[in-house]
Amino acid sequence: MLGTINRLAAREEELRATEAGRRLTAEERAELADLEVRLDQCWDLLRQRRARREFGRDPDTAETRAPGTVENYRQ
Repeated sequence: MLGTINRLAAREEELRATEAGRRLTAEERAELADLEVRLDQCWDLLRQRRARREFGRDPDTAETRAPGTVENYRQ
């Protein structure tokens, strides 16, 4: 899970660095938006797994939540 998060975050950083120097193409903007959602889903799944483990539940029962769910969390 952390490997996936690190890989996605690295690509997000690449696109953001590109964005600092020039406008992103439509394809790059779409990829960046997708990366943001996928990262939020990964972090959410990791938090779910950790919480389940902490409270004596099976972390393997955690499930990836829909993009609309993880994108609308309040911080």
